[in-house]
Amino acid sequence: MIQVLGIDIGGTGIKCAPVDVAGGKLLAERRKLPTPHPAKPDAVAEVVQELVKAFEWTGSIGITFPGVVTDGEIRTAANLDQDWIGVNAAELFGRVSGQPVTVINDADAAGIAEMRFGAGVGKPGTVLMLTLGTGIGSALFIDGRLVPNTEFGHIEIRGKDAEKRASEAVREEHDLSWGKWAGRVDEYLEHMERLLSPSLFIIGGGISKKSEKFLPLLTGLRAPVVPAGMLNDAGIVGAAMAVHPE
Repeated sequence: MIQVLGIDIGGTGIKCAPVDVAGGKLLAERRKLPTPHPAKPDAVAEVVQELVKAFEWTGSIGITFPGVVTDGEIRTAANLDQDWIGVNAAELFGRVSGQPVTVINDADAAGIAEMRFGAGVGKPGTVLMLTLGTGIGSALFIDGRLVPNTEFGHIEIRGKDAEKRASEAVREEHDLSWGKWAGRVDEYLEHMERLLSPSLFIIGGGISKKSEKFLPLLTGLRAPVVPAGMLNDAGIVGAAMAVHPE
């Protein structure tokens, strides 16, 4: 059994658990701590260090980040502090944890897990995973192969980033009804369908646990839209899987 500690950094919370990479299962109850505000590199690193110590972990660690990640370096940080841009997160987290660290875009991690163990298993063609949370993350797969760092949550809809209209955070902030919010999600998905013609949409993030409240309200899409099979654990599992990519 290959065991890796998976850490999923989000705009509001940082989740962590050891993962059986081959089976895609959490090996212990996950722990979650709030994301510090402001979410500057040193502050987030302290939370990561605390989680690593909580599991008394020694060995490889996979960590997600909500932004573009290239060779461990952070290129964008829309929902965390802009001080992250240009930081080598793999080196920072490796230093505070004392362990080898791999860093990957958060939605890409969730998508990798879903394609291996969840709703995307065996799905050919173009599959688009979207995580609806503090922002909107995206993971694009073509015949099972990831196109990394797509960041489709920042495509413009009605003059705004899509995530400023259709994220779960926006629904909560503006107290939108499920019907009104579903209309915004529908508009966004229709836009993505025109661009990519996917054969499947997978909706992840914490909102996937409430999929029955809004997925039936979506209309006008040719491609099926399904909730993530791994719900909100996909990011942790995918973070761990990034350490041992096939």
